[in-house]
Amino acid sequence: MRQSQLFTKTRREAPKDEEAKNAQLLIRAGFVHKEMAGVYAYLPLGLRVIDKIKRVVREEMDAVGGQEMIMTSLQRKELWETTDRWNDKNVDVWFKSELKNGTEVGFGWSHEEPITDMMKSYVESYRDLPKYAYQFQTKLRNELRAKSGIMRGREFVMKDMYSYNTDEATHKAFYDSVIEAYLRIFDRAGLGDRTFLTVASGGAFTQFSHEFQTLSDVGEDLVYLHREKKIAINKEVLTDEVLAQLEVKREDLEEVKAIEVGNIFNFGDVKSKQLGLMYKDESGEEKPVILGSYGIGITRLMGTIVEVFADDKGMVWPEAVAPFLVHIVSLVPNDPAAVAYADSLYEDLAKAGVEALYDDRDARAGEKLADADLIGIPCRVVVGKSTLESGKLEVTYRKNGETKLITREELIEFATSATVRHG
Repeated sequence: MRQSQLFTKTRREAPKDEEAKNAQLLIRAGFVHKEMAGVYAYLPLGLRVIDKIKRVVREEMDAVGGQEMIMTSLQRKELWETTDRWNDKNVDVWFKSELKNGTEVGFGWSHEEPITDMMKSYVESYRDLPKYAYQFQTKLRNELRAKSGIMRGREFVMKDMYSYNTDEATHKAFYDSVIEAYLRIFDRAGLGDRTFLTVASGGAFTQFSHEFQTLSDVGEDLVYLHREKKIAINKEVLTDEVLAQLEVKREDLEEVKAIEVGNIFNFGDVKSKQLGLMYKDESGEEKPVILGSYGIGITRLMGTIVEVFADDKGMVWPEAVAPFLVHIVSLVPNDPAAVAYADSLYEDLAKAGVEALYDDRDARAGEKLADADLIGIPCRVVVGKSTLESGKLEVTYRKNGETKLITREELIEFATSATVRHG
């Protein structure tokens, strides 16, 4: 994409009403637009990151047997009343409205009830199970105080998957496979070395759950980490009973702040009994289906990546989720020879299947370089007068600031290899 054609622009100053680093940088760099507190529009650069994260998640969910679908945002009141999760005392984040005919409806903050009710149309016997369905859905939650930028909003994108099994043994096997899939997702997104499986409360869902917590000084959660076992315990469930189950002694555990980037819940047969999702086993006996729920906040993960990797110059995107792999910066836009060279480089990368952002704007060199740092694309390629003289390109890797001179062929080889590696 040519940067001159982007309708978004960078900003020198951070918005005064934003305290979170992720929102400040994403707005300054033109990735998101703030509509109101806790509600953001995702602009072309931001949407590319969202799509990259979705691709990683989608591949891993498909790999464990998930099938993608999409549920409705409008929710039936009577369905949620069945499980006692319609009233604001039990669930205090509902957005509710009324249809023209007076029917009360809610806007989806979660989807366990509607998808489980839907499954009654497709599950009758043990031969119909297991079923694993997931979606990418915009959730709406009436947070009392939206904060932390895109990491805690009133409107956000989530991947939620639901598993339906015949018994606890097959459910447990799938549950464990999702844990491994989640760890692969966070590893591919660049957060693997600082993201830990965490025992936590189930909140409005179950008594206990598992979270995936990414260590960060801006995290809202306090967890107790055992680095050697690569597990953590949320402060809210730090009891002798939990410690004994995990075979961990209280004495680092290490107290750290963290951001919750994913969670999984084991509902057992409770939800199925409430909603009447039953199946007939081999002997014809009717039994409740075992349900699991598995969530990853897509936009929250995006904000977390910004918080964790950004430096004093701007954002630093890992290759797998970056909006583009290569950022071509032309420093002599008025030199026909240099423009022709940059144009052909951009075209050659496109032919090789490499996604590149090409800064072809008529702007000062300092402004272009500063914008490149702010936007945070992994590989910056400068085309200047020296490029034409030496035939070498100045390449800077945003992650570590390393700069080196390489040939055009070497750049294309590197970029092509990285593109293949990340799909």
